[in-house]
Amino acid sequence: MPVPITIEKLTKRFGGHAVLEGIDLQIAAGELFFLLGPSGCGKTTLLRAVAGLNEPEEGRILAGDRDVTHLPPHRRDMGMVFQSYALWPHMTLRENVAFGLEMRAVKPADIRRRALRALEMVKLADRADSKPNELSGGQQQRVALARALVIEPQCLLLDEPLSNLDAKLRLEMRTEIRRICKEAGLTAIYVTHDQKEALSIADRLAILDQGRLLQIGSPQEVYSRPKTRFIAQFIGETTFVEGRVRGMSGGLAEVETAAGTWTSAAAEPFPAGEKVWLSVRPECIQLHTDRPAGPNVFAAQMHGTVYLGEVAQHLAELGGGITLKALETRPRLVARDRDRAETRVYIDPLDVQVLRE
Repeated sequence: MPVPITIEKLTKRFGGHAVLEGIDLQIAAGELFFLLGPSGCGKTTLLRAVAGLNEPEEGRILAGDRDVTHLPPHRRDMGMVFQSYALWPHMTLRENVAFGLEMRAVKPADIRRRALRALEMVKLADRADSKPNELSGGQQQRVALARALVIEPQCLLLDEPLSNLDAKLRLEMRTEIRRICKEAGLTAIYVTHDQKEALSIADRLAILDQGRLLQIGSPQEVYSRPKTRFIAQFIGETTFVEGRVRGMSGGLAEVETAAGTWTSAAAEPFPAGEKVWLSVRPECIQLHTDRPAGPNVFAAQMHGTVYLGEVAQHLAELGGGITLKALETRPRLVARDRDRAETRVYIDPLDVQVLRE
């Protein structure tokens, strides 16, 4: 049965340096939860602490109602999938998957049944007698996943499991990992630095930096309503426009910038005169040649286009030296001819986030 994972005031130090500092986190039973952040932010250290591979100096870790903070890894009922597949090359897939059960002294008949069931979950039962070197990278990662599943863990831990795969395989395996976790009803904690990976399959995610949790929420919440400039810049693309608050009304802030006055959604009050940054996602910028004047409508000159097939990236230069990146879906074949053309840009106030540093 999946269990909730509770992390309370967790602190981990290496050589006197705090890699994790007072982490508080609640992960629901059956939730696919992502830890996301730049290299060195502490996400893998946190995962290894949950696994029992790093013992924290302070705080505790609960699996359901059970305190596992100081238990060895094999007593935590957790399965782990690493970046490397770490498969035994001389063993068949069935033998690789069964190895963990043999170490737990499970009956031979049960070992065979459970190993085959785990391979069925990852759609490799028909290759049970194959050796790892006969498989593609994606298939080998599925075997590594089956090996973690076969012990019937209460929680599955994944440490950048797709980092060694090419782009096409990563896309395929994203869907597969979510399917497997949901079909098995597993609580899963997944570490990655790949934003698209997290946004596409997470139920919720946490952004870490320098050992601290910055924001927790659904992918949509964190992407659309980042709390800081760091988060806005780390998750997806954005353009920042510097300005000062003129005033607020009805949850909207009026912000004066070098390109004119912007109207922006504001999750909290901002006093008049405060220096702020407006965050604007490229897909939120609409290009018009005949848009009438109004809130967040600015004259612009097209200044460079990159054609990418399904989308085109345009640079729209506003007044005051401000340049926005805009995405055009289903771009026309003559997209490059728009360079230096006069246009107007419009951004819905709800798509503009006002942020402090």
